[in-house]
Amino acid sequence: MVNINFICHGNICRSTMAESVMTHLININGVAGYFNIKSSATSREEIGNPPHRGTVDILRKNKVKLVPHRAVQITEDDASEADLLIVMDQHNIYNLKKLIYKEDFSKIRLLLSYANLDRSISDPWYTGNFKQTYDDVLLGCKALLKDLIKDFDCSHNN
Repeated sequence: MVNINFICHGNICRSTMAESVMTHLININGVAGYFNIKSSATSREEIGNPPHRGTVDILRKNKVKLVPHRAVQITEDDASEADLLIVMDQHNIYNLKKLIYKEDFSKIRLLLSYANLDRSISDPWYTGNFKQTYDDVLLGCKALLKDLIKDFDCSHNN
């Protein structure tokens, strides 16, 4: 079982979107039994809040089921239990490193690095562009899943 925690600033837009998209992808590819997916925030600003309306709307538009979710802040234990800490931008890395044990730093990756892109996923809280964020999250999650399932003996569709 691979434990993945998607992380952004507030856990109501990008990381929640990534958790839902990745859950959708592993389900349609028949590999759900290999993964445990969750998401977290680096801040405490949105703790307990539901996903942003823009996230809900773009997922619905793309026929991706929203996972049941309320924003949570990542803990040291969450980071230790994760195999991968997938962040949306460099600022998330900076903040995450203040919250977790140093030995867990090696688990941190930018989501778009799996798509061979050295850039962040813009925060739609500020940009208002949930479509662009969704497109980037989908691109990153597909590349991440492709990278991970090559290690498993399972059938899948790409």
